[in-house]
Amino acid sequence: MIVYTIELLFTSYTVLIIIRLVGSWFPNFAHTRFMRFIAHYTDPYLNIFRRLIPPIGGALDLSPILAFIVLQVAERLILTLLI
Repeated sequence: MIVYTIELLFTSYTVLIIIRLVGSWFPNFAHTRFMRFIAHYTDPYLNIFRRLIPPIGGALDLSPILAFIVLQVAERLILTLLI
């Protein structure tokens, strides 16, 4: 049960990050109440990686790739320790 819960939490957060990234491509949608809610919970985590990998040319943000990798590694590490 705890393994399922952890997997669900990590998957849910990954989906939130994906929504945040896709939503940022649409300026009208990016400023909605829904997107501000998503940003509130995802930007602190994404900002860690934005400091490590600044946007290329001011527009191409590759930091979410590293954020996804770290999130995946953390999930696997936690699950390995529990099993």
